[in-house]
Amino acid sequence: MIFSPYFYLQAIKLALSQIWANRKRSLLTALGIIVGVASTTSVIAALSGLKENVLTEFESFGANRLFVFPDRPDDKPRNLYPFHKIRIKPWEVTEIQASCPSLRAITPVTEFGVSVASDTKELEGITVVGIWPDWHAAENRKVIDGRMFSRIDEESQRQVCLLNEAAIDELRLTGGAVGTHILLDGRRFLVVGIVETIQSRMFGFGGETSEIFIPFSLAMKLQSSDPFIRITALAKSTELSEEARLEIQRTMRRIRGIQPGDPDTFRVEAIDQFIEQFKVLATGITAIAGGIVGISLLVGGIGIMNIMLVSVSERTREIGLRKAVGATPGAIMMQFLLEATVLCLAGGLVGVVIGKLFAIGLTFIPGAGLERADVPWWAVLLSFAFSAAVGVGFGFFPALKAAQLDPIEALRHE
Repeated sequence: MIFSPYFYLQAIKLALSQIWANRKRSLLTALGIIVGVASTTSVIAALSGLKENVLTEFESFGANRLFVFPDRPDDKPRNLYPFHKIRIKPWEVTEIQASCPSLRAITPVTEFGVSVASDTKELEGITVVGIWPDWHAAENRKVIDGRMFSRIDEESQRQVCLLNEAAIDELRLTGGAVGTHILLDGRRFLVVGIVETIQSRMFGFGGETSEIFIPFSLAMKLQSSDPFIRITALAKSTELSEEARLEIQRTMRRIRGIQPGDPDTFRVEAIDQFIEQFKVLATGITAIAGGIVGISLLVGGIGIMNIMLVSVSERTREIGLRKAVGATPGAIMMQFLLEATVLCLAGGLVGVVIGKLFAIGLTFIPGAGLERADVPWWAVLLSFAFSAAVGVGFGFFPALKAAQLDPIEALRHE
């Protein structure tokens, strides 16, 4: 069926006049569409906001960051891979640093618990972290007062330390911490700098807890045999992350003498891998949640079909008159289809507006992590497309019924 643009314009005007003439009934009829679209867009906005929030944290954490951990191969006897064999050794970190040109910074990291005391406060079980000077670049953690560790601190095993602001508060080091001394298991350490406190605890690193850092070589000396060591590295760019990961893997296999076909005794993980995995997971969750909430649109479609059937029954005589003066079944059918579609699109528009208002409201919920909640453009297009599809799909049967009415019988209808 091909009609002129004038026909469609007139049909839409007639549809709008019918909706306005029965505005209360039209509002109640479109309520299912309005609720469906509003709830769908609100859920998508909330999930999109959470996704953006997490991705922002990922990127602030460093998309080009890599981690290396000791790892016992699956399904292998533990006696063949004891910890002292698979653990990361300091000389391996030095070899990676020399053999991986795609890396900008690398540091071994080791942690252990100690008692810490200042002149006014004593704390038990505080984690002390041993690091190289490159740790600041690898972790993107700045020194906001004082200085970083130097290579001389590392080589000479100087008893110096860095604190974060949370540790300063807990130890009650008021009046400036840099230049003061604290005791770590009875050893006197000079505070040479203050490290910024990060706000998140992604993958368990950092957070708003007390942090104390000492030179890595001294941390190794203060621990018992076979301390646990992990590696944090930073690729020169995000594009080189995969190349850096492969370089680390090749270097570790070479220096450990792992033969082709034998499993790795270490694990190299890159942040960009987590980002891609999270994006896939978030997309799936958004689609599932949107689909579940979108069921209400189908319920609204059933209401549209019911009201259009009532409309056909009420306007049977009008349909008979239009057929009597020459209206074709196709024109009658198109008229009722357009009425159903316009009604659904109007409901969809109202639903999108309400959904947008809900999304704005979500951004004001404190501590919910929804500051970036917003209705994406594709959700708006999808809502209108689905509303139109509901109008056509559920309006088809009433429109077909109207088109098939016999004009004589329709004119006799009272």
